[in-house]
Amino acid sequence: QVQVAESGGRTVETGESILLTCVASGSPTSIAAMGWFRLGPTTQREYVASVTLGAGSDYAESLKGRFTISRDEAANTIYLQIDALKPEDTGIYYCKVSFASIWSPGYWGPGTTVTVSS
Repeated sequence: QVQVAESGGRTVETGESILLTCVASGSPTSIAAMGWFRLGPTTQREYVASVTLGAGSDYAESLKGRFTISRDEAANTIYLQIDALKPEDTGIYYCKVSFASIWSPGYWGPGTTVTVSS
């Protein structure tokens, strides 16, 4: 069983930056992909970015530029740096880990909330 925990969410002002962290624990051997999704107040859950062993980083096309994902494989940890935050970035950010692609069944964390005030 794999446990996933996100942290770093908080209230920030427009234009600020934030760093989100996701840690996988339990029996996280052979994790292939780790990534971020988000759920906004008026939007469905959307894909943000992921890192897959052997395939590198990937970003949602509409979010390229302000989002940077990184991974510490030894620590089963990923990070999401978001710069120049906008009110529309407000939402719950979820981390997912998978043993194959990010789109295969996996484990989710409970989410961490980011609120961007205008």
